[in-house]
Amino acid sequence: MRILENTNYNFIRWRWHAIALSFVVILTGAGFIATRGLPLGIDFSGGTIVVLRFQQPVGEDALRTSLDAVPGEKVVQQFGEAAGNEWLIRLPEMASEEGTSLEQGARAVVDAVNAAGLGQFEVISQEIVGPVVGADLQRKGIYATLASIVGITIYIGFRFRFAFALGAIAATLHDVAITIAFLSFFGYDLSLNIVAAILTITGYSVNDTIVIFDRVRENLRSKRRESLETVVNASVNQTLSRTLITAGTTFLAVLSLYLFGGEVLEGFAFTMLVGIVSGTYSTVFIAAAIAIILSGKQAQGRPQTARKAS
Repeated sequence: MRILENTNYNFIRWRWHAIALSFVVILTGAGFIATRGLPLGIDFSGGTIVVLRFQQPVGEDALRTSLDAVPGEKVVQQFGEAAGNEWLIRLPEMASEEGTSLEQGARAVVDAVNAAGLGQFEVISQEIVGPVVGADLQRKGIYATLASIVGITIYIGFRFRFAFALGAIAATLHDVAITIAFLSFFGYDLSLNIVAAILTITGYSVNDTIVIFDRVRENLRSKRRESLETVVNASVNQTLSRTLITAGTTFLAVLSLYLFGGEVLEGFAFTMLVGIVSGTYSTVFIAAAIAIILSGKQAQGRPQTARKAS
């Protein structure tokens, strides 16, 4: 079954509007990060996370009060559904040394809740990351992201025009920036799961972009008298059905992870959902538009060159 067959939408006409909209979202996200910061997950910042399951309902204020004796700034939040009576407690680093000093934070939480008499509970999860490990993971996450972008640039630069490579990289950076902006809007911590999702998004976005660029390369051979803008717009329309089907099926699969995957997969799935939408948008509007802008003189001179040659 084919959908959106023989479409002729003028996507390139809206390139400046699309670029302006993206700038607004990215700048708004940058403002959020500048004022609120983008919190790092325990994977990068280090610290202790303890998840408690109570046998009876417990109020957040009562739980916070019970932890007053535990040093450091604490984060207390509902974990899972409210009916589960599960609470996540996060502590920063309590000491500069790793090992037994990190275990003290988890023991202090359990002792404080026991002393407060909030009822019976059990520790269902405990995660401890030291500062050295957190810094190492943060550094490797940055290296992995940069290496993927450099590799993509080299590959597309050799396979297509250099202007197309810059267009694909601009679209990839656009998707990463949009995704980080939405993570800031909705208050998600930057964790290893989210970094993995961002790396997946870069590959997903570039794959869609390469499909369009392949069609552009084919059409340039058969439509030598047409301007680059016309050829690119036709190529986007010819691959539109494939783009929307791929994005739609992937979106539905990731949406099920977001709805039913639980707290562990929520951040990963949310990042992927934003990335899929942003990647489809940038494939249609951003990547091709940047390639045309950077090839402006060539696009204008192509019809004249063809006429002279004939």
